[in-house]
Amino acid sequence: MATYVNCLTLEELKDLRMKNRCENCIVRQFNTLRAMSKEELKRVSDSKTTKKIKKGQAIFQEGEKLNGVFCVREGVSKLSKLSANGKDQIVKLASKGEVMGQRSVIAEESTNLSAIAVSDMEVCFIPKEGIVDALHKNPNFTVEVLRHMAHDLREADDVIVNMSQKTVKQRIAEAFLYLRDNFGADADGYLTVTLSREDIANVVGTATESCIRIISEFKKKNFIKTSGKKIGILDEKKLQDLVDGF
Repeated sequence: MATYVNCLTLEELKDLRMKNRCENCIVRQFNTLRAMSKEELKRVSDSKTTKKIKKGQAIFQEGEKLNGVFCVREGVSKLSKLSANGKDQIVKLASKGEVMGQRSVIAEESTNLSAIAVSDMEVCFIPKEGIVDALHKNPNFTVEVLRHMAHDLREADDVIVNMSQKTVKQRIAEAFLYLRDNFGADADGYLTVTLSREDIANVVGTATESCIRIISEFKKKNFIKTSGKKIGILDEKKLQDLVDGF
């Protein structure tokens, strides 16, 4: 990185720094920060720090008291909760534009989820003072935060319904379609986000052994293809029909 920066002209370096500021960052268009005023964004940008997170590293752990929020610039994180039997339940995948830890900071509570990088990530840490100050002074930002939390609650409701009403096969098929629709596929047709079999099992709420068995069944039926941990969708209609109960 240092070598790259040294090769930049002063004008290019200035342009890079300007793009990395919150008020000029396109990532904020996808989250609650878009409702902040330019002055608020400038204050947030002056106080934030940018961090590189390696795949597998924790951004924060369940039970931790957060002093700010994390805005995802690049990469994907899994948000999970540890159950009483010691098994992780992945409740959400956070990607570019997502703000993590917002609910914990606003409620002044320890976070009830852990955030672990699924891929190499770049995140911006924003101290809570900037968030809390904007909540008190900017009603548009407050409404945007409420909308975001309401959306999270709706997603949680959907997860509960899926767990109680859909079979494991349906949930795994739905998970593959969700990953493809939300994160895309590479040139060879494999899902861009590569999850371990254990992670897939934790997303849908089943044992890893059951997940492996169902993936093998889907592969034999030519619904999907695999290459190591990578999974690609071959027959979207068959997977969707399964999800819909046909």
